Amino acid sequence: MAKSLKNGPKMPSYSALLSKVNGAAQIDLGRVAVIMGGTAAEREVSLNSGKAVYDALISKQVNATLIDVTRIEQLLDLSGKYDSVFNIIHGRWGEDGGVQAILDSLNLPYTGSGQAASALAMDKLRTKWLWKGVDIATPPFKRVSPLNPFEADTFDMGFPVIVKPVREGSSIGMRKANNLAELTDAVSFAQGYDSEILIEKWITGREFTCAVIDGHALPLIELKTDHDFYDFDAKYKTHDTQYICPVTLASGVEQHMQALSLQGFDVLGAEGWGRVDIMLDEEDQPWLIELNTVPGMTDHSLVPMAAKAIGLSFPDLVVLLLMSIQAK
Repeated sequence: MAKSLKNGPKMPSYSALLSKVNGAAQIDLGRVAVIMGGTAAEREVSLNSGKAVYDALISKQVNATLIDVTRIEQLLDLSGKYDSVFNIIHGRWGEDGGVQAILDSLNLPYTGSGQAASALAMDKLRTKWLWKGVDIATPPFKRVSPLNPFEADTFDMGFPVIVKPVREGSSIGMRKANNLAELTDAVSFAQGYDSEILIEKWITGREFTCAVIDGHALPLIELKTDHDFYDFDAKYKTHDTQYICPVTLASGVEQHMQALSLQGFDVLGAEGWGRVDIMLDEEDQPWLIELNTVPGMTDHSLVPMAAKAIGLSFPDLVVLLLMSIQAK
């Protein structure tokens, strides 16, 4: 059981975020490169996010350029031409510290977390090890790797479980397993995406996400879907997924989950912005699942949805994320 957060961090006022944006008209954000695309499984999602971010910056009269990045040479070519980078490359390379390392070497400021935090957050297994080490509640799990292969005969976790590639985003490669036969298939499926696999206890309850922006935990969004979980299809293909904000929770539970999200974000060394996924079990115990350091940024994505709930428009949100670079 995790430590109580009753005496944990207080939720900051959203007025600070809103006032920062209101003063942005007097700030010259310089030449901004919006980088998108990449070569990972989430490429198409990134292209959509990048176009939305670019359009928002143009609407704010920011000097922005949209670049579909698939090669290191394109990143190197940014040096001297731009003052900052809005990184919206989802998944591997863009979200796992690769792009961040190159931009650091060029002394080119960028949105979001640095190299180390990006690499950690992209790695679901090591994120969970770190959270466990500081007593943050995350569901029990087992690791499968080349040196620690899956053995059905000795598997001793109760069902159901969920199987995940350690380093993928957008729920790619994930499957729920209700028995050993399904588990064997799910492990094989996940290994098509990563050599290292996470088998995690299934948490029965409600699914939430918490956007973190500039040190503020935004209002929670509850996700409801007819799928087993909020998978790739529920995120991007079907039209019956429900997004509920504001949420209905017992007194103090939302604040507790926001505080836990801020703690999980901070422990990984994350910066700027991100989105923490949380399960709330049937006893109102929250469990942190993972941190996304480059979440989706279309006008119907979850972070913009949470921002809208506090009166922050999509263009203002995009500008605020660029402004957070200056605070690093």
